[in-house]
Amino acid sequence: MRRVVGLAAVAAAGWLAVAQGMAGGSAGASAADAAPVAGEAPGYAIEDFAYPQADKILAEQGIVLKRGDGHITLADCASGTGLLQIMARERSGPVCFKTVGNSGWLTLEIPSVYVMKGNDYATQVDMTVGSEEKSFDITKNTWTPVGESADEQGREFMLVEIRTSK
Repeated sequence: MRRVVGLAAVAAAGWLAVAQGMAGGSAGASAADAAPVAGEAPGYAIEDFAYPQADKILAEQGIVLKRGDGHITLADCASGTGLLQIMARERSGPVCFKTVGNSGWLTLEIPSVYVMKGNDYATQVDMTVGSEEKSFDITKNTWTPVGESADEQGREFMLVEIRTSK
């Protein structure tokens, strides 16, 4: 019986020491040690819609991708069908984008764009020349003249935004 009482006393003393430490009652413990962590508000995640790995894409492919909702993404043109295709005078081949979801948007910069091939989505693009902005509707599943090939003066346009909807 002595042994049981002795063990109970040791356990009680240990529990008391832990409780005092948590409450700031033991020597060396401060009130900051006992402050509840859950009382602090968690940080907030703010979506800025910046295009992932845009710096890497610019360095490797020379394409400026700025912001978007994730429903229009750069794609390898050999990866399949149903892609938006963009031809620019300063590039040797097309630049392709995959579209998903019911709608999407992407801001970017591709200079000297002159023709685009649409896909199954209704697509509109905004282009600039100097301080002038002009919008073009892209015909579904066919090549559509845009920029300099659709401009009476043949000026070089920069593609700055793509919008799609089903």
